[in-house]
Amino acid sequence: MVPLEAMPVEHVTIHGREVAFRRAGSGPVVVLVHGIAGSSSTWKRAMPRLAERFTVIAPDLMGHGASAKPATEYSLGAHANFLRDLLDVLGHERATFVGQSLGGGIVMQLAYQFPERCERLVLVSSGGLGREVTPLLRLLSLPGAEWIVPIACRPGVLGAGERFAAWVRRLGFEPSASTTEMWRGFAALGSAESRRAFFRTLRAVVDFGGQSVSAQDRLYLASELPVLIVWGDRDPFIPVDHGVAAHEALPGSRLVVFEGVGHFPHCEAPERFVAALVDFIRTTDAARVEPGRLREVLRAAVGK
Repeated sequence: MVPLEAMPVEHVTIHGREVAFRRAGSGPVVVLVHGIAGSSSTWKRAMPRLAERFTVIAPDLMGHGASAKPATEYSLGAHANFLRDLLDVLGHERATFVGQSLGGGIVMQLAYQFPERCERLVLVSSGGLGREVTPLLRLLSLPGAEWIVPIACRPGVLGAGERFAAWVRRLGFEPSASTTEMWRGFAALGSAESRRAFFRTLRAVVDFGGQSVSAQDRLYLASELPVLIVWGDRDPFIPVDHGVAAHEALPGSRLVVFEGVGHFPHCEAPERFVAALVDFIRTTDAARVEPGRLREVLRAAVGK
């Protein structure tokens, strides 16, 4: 198994902006899409195993990681366009799209905008399937939050957190994968450009009442795609009930719930996650949905 360190971050320029991504392996294309304040490094426990079977592409979304952070639109549609353009630049027409948290909402939007590009959808602790979300993100969506976060992201505060983590490790304790991912996301907000992109992204999908964008009423448009839904039963950010409801709304979809796992199944239970994903791809046929087919499904649903 090739470690993630052997899959260096690559760079390409799209529309005059630098885009960072990792890729490895060969075979059917699988695109891994991280959540808000994340990056391609979130897949470090799963990507090497997946690369043994597939061509795996893990981008840093625009405004995240090592990709550019322009003062621009960060809607789900804009991120979906970004993924389409990246695939085109890398020479791939179609893929299985795996999205975690915000990434789940993005890949659902991509399937809606560009159905011909999607072979399968995998939604991991996905946003965009209901109103509920952690109160922390609701609070951060409020006006003025962008003036408070920089205080918490000062080098002294971040350094103290890193020193505390190092001290805990010296005592023989290793922070959980979930804690590590949450701290990595917090630390990613150290620059003004990163915070600007974070708040624009967050406010495009969350307000004080919760998630403001939902695909629940349009899930039937994905009925011709193989869909796998993966969740942890202890997710503190987005309730597992969202995954259950989506599964019920999508006949033929698969639902896998990991016991004792939180918001990051691919980090907290990477072996189980990879096994579920490999089995799903192995036992389903890649969809070939033409754009006109969605129009037929939409028209057939009018009035129902």
